[in-house]
Amino acid sequence: MNSFREIFESRYTWIEGFMRNVRRYANRNAMIDPATNREWTYREVNEDVNRLCNALVEAGVKKGDVVMIQMLNSPEFVFTYVACHKLQCVCCPVNFRLSTGEMAWDIDDSRPKVIIVCASKCESILESLILTKHKPAKVLGVIPEGESVSGRGGEVTSYTDFTKNASPEEPVVTTPYNIYDETVRLYTSGTTGRPKGVCITSINEVLSAHDIMIHFPLNYTDITMNTTPWFHRGGLHCAGPCPALYAGASMVIMGKFDALQTLKFIYRYKITFIVGVPTVLEELADKQEAGGYDLSALRGIVTMGSPLQRAACIRYQEVLTPNIFNGYGTTETLWNTFLRPFDLPDNAGSAGRSCVDDDVRVVKIYEDRRAEPDDLAAQDGIDVGEVIISSPAKSPYIYHNNEKETNRKYYKDFIYTNDLATWDESGYITIVGRKDDMIISSGENIYPTEVEAVLNLHPKVKDCIVTSVPDKIRGQMVTAYVVPDDESVCATELDEYCKQSLELANFKRPRYYRFVHQIPFNATGKKLHVKIKETALQDWKNGFLVKV
Repeated sequence: MNSFREIFESRYTWIEGFMRNVRRYANRNAMIDPATNREWTYREVNEDVNRLCNALVEAGVKKGDVVMIQMLNSPEFVFTYVACHKLQCVCCPVNFRLSTGEMAWDIDDSRPKVIIVCASKCESILESLILTKHKPAKVLGVIPEGESVSGRGGEVTSYTDFTKNASPEEPVVTTPYNIYDETVRLYTSGTTGRPKGVCITSINEVLSAHDIMIHFPLNYTDITMNTTPWFHRGGLHCAGPCPALYAGASMVIMGKFDALQTLKFIYRYKITFIVGVPTVLEELADKQEAGGYDLSALRGIVTMGSPLQRAACIRYQEVLTPNIFNGYGTTETLWNTFLRPFDLPDNAGSAGRSCVDDDVRVVKIYEDRRAEPDDLAAQDGIDVGEVIISSPAKSPYIYHNNEKETNRKYYKDFIYTNDLATWDESGYITIVGRKDDMIISSGENIYPTEVEAVLNLHPKVKDCIVTSVPDKIRGQMVTAYVVPDDESVCATELDEYCKQSLELANFKRPRYYRFVHQIPFNATGKKLHVKIKETALQDWKNGFLVKV
């Protein structure tokens, strides 16, 4: 048994899976970059990975070092991700939308040996480094050969210059790989406070890839494309480099989402799976109705970030593909509940049921303590509780450098998500909001998502987000920000609609409205209720809200 354990722990790693594909699919297409009109076979990807590996070793990078990347989806992102696995380093992708101060915080928290950024981030990374205590040994930019960018924070040298003379041969690895080594560190989106560094091990990545392969399902004949960034869990580990390269599939790279280009790419490259948030699907459906592109290659579209409402789901099934998938989860645990095409549209609006290897529950809520994992909310579709998740396959149950948050968030093998939900006797979970977003008006609990779901059914509403503003009598007053689909819509019309709705109690209807061109989302497609609450407070003070 000791022999089996040694073999299992050293060989059942993500990098071993990738190298198996390099050997058996050497000449099969692994990656397509439409921006540069370049394609790579598995052998060619591996050679470019090795060039980066050998250059990093020459620069003093060793096992356990952190390589931070801040870039759009790109070939260099893929090379860095795989190279970190090979060198037993930690790949740390961060949001390319971060401010210089936010980026400085991440740098000081993870202390990267090397930072690699795309061309558009060269100047801002140097501004961040003015603010940091930690200074990386090397900063690389995806900029033309022979160029560099200098500033008070140091110098960014060309990635091409750094790697061009390095050997394409396999780097020397002196210590065995281990399934428990940290391979990736992702930062939470930080919508409610400072982001947390989520540590992910090699075995977590292997089993995350397996989860994708089970639920799509994904195999070596597939061609995938993410319309969302790879710096978050739903990008990197859902059709991104982790599962695609582990399964032997091919990836089409999209650096920045464009609905029309996405439809053209599906036809041109025979893409079988795309991944995008619901707002992406809405744009795709609009363009597809106008253009009528050939999408016959698609085996499915996977969406996450927020639940699909029934009407939207039916539209996407009719206009894009009948095979719509919807996942719910966290940065810490990937996805943990799932809706397959045969679950939809009947269960649209819910987050689905637990995935194969996950245990997702809804537990009671107490003001003075957290519920025990077996202290369950009633499975009646009415009783609201907190979602907790046990996902040992996909989470190591620890935050980097943050014992306080680790102890607060994880308890008895479960992560306490702060998401509020109901569930029914079949285990289907419906998210109704977050603890921090809950509105208390005249002593009644109101969840923004249930109000949003009703408003979004109105034919003149394209999308909306619901929050609250202060009220002397009620405590809080429900407030809706609406993106109109028809400019003739007004607050009075929507108020009357809510009064007549059988799905919304009268005390839950919005009493203030504002019509806007867009609502705030984070990169993973989640509505930023914390941001709109700040906006609403200012609009309320300035008299910009319409009262009904």
